[in-house]
Amino acid sequence: MLAREMKELIVKGKVYDLGQPYYPGMPHHPNHPPFAFSLTKKHGDVMYPNQVSSANDLFATGGHTGTHLDALGHISKNGKLFGNRQASKIQSYIGGVKEVGIDATPPVIRRGILLDVARALKKNVLPSAFPIGPKELETTVAEEGVTFKAGDVVLIRTGWARYWKDPKRFVANEKGAPGVNLEGAKWLARYKMAFTGSDTTAYEKTPAHDLPVHAFLLPKMGIQLIEMLNLEEIARDRVYEFLFVALPLKIIGGTASPIRPVAIS
Repeated sequence: MLAREMKELIVKGKVYDLGQPYYPGMPHHPNHPPFAFSLTKKHGDVMYPNQVSSANDLFATGGHTGTHLDALGHISKNGKLFGNRQASKIQSYIGGVKEVGIDATPPVIRRGILLDVARALKKNVLPSAFPIGPKELETTVAEEGVTFKAGDVVLIRTGWARYWKDPKRFVANEKGAPGVNLEGAKWLARYKMAFTGSDTTAYEKTPAHDLPVHAFLLPKMGIQLIEMLNLEEIARDRVYEFLFVALPLKIIGGTASPIRPVAIS
């Protein structure tokens, strides 16, 4: 991205933290491990000269736990990954997924667009299992007056982040969560976005037993997904265009990486 384009996006210089906090008991999809944390040393356990001590910690998590960015190698369709790669030939338990692992994703510094679907539909939070299709997206675009450019990061707000402190409700295994349906994903993909994300566990409407949106966007279109964002503050300020920055960890062969994304307006 050119420096001139970045300057055009930054008007006030306000930074919005779009990541959710990590802590034991935080919401996580049942297919992925929970976040675990403990201090391994408390202050006073080990003393240095002059009454100096240090605290240390240990944490464990999954690539898809918390706010994260999916690698292109996360989903296959008929055994094929993005670029018609045969998954069986480039994956291993130790080496991960070659060529399309998260280490192949560079730092994300791009124009961002917020589509506040909940607000456009006059809702604080969209209902459980609510499908976001072309009609809802067109209504939101008209309400906000935004336009798309190739390579954008398009973020979808459902309002679901308000349930973050209620893990059972947020994960919504029984009733499902709102999200983009396959028709909506195809509508968005026409604009050649590079990344898209939302404030729910799965981005797409759930239940989604065969992950139709994931299977379309990742292995077919090469559009990576960001999940479990916190879009409440930026939505309150009605900031719909901004500079989006996210830095995935360089996990060789990883299928995703935790990120702490920010929007700068």
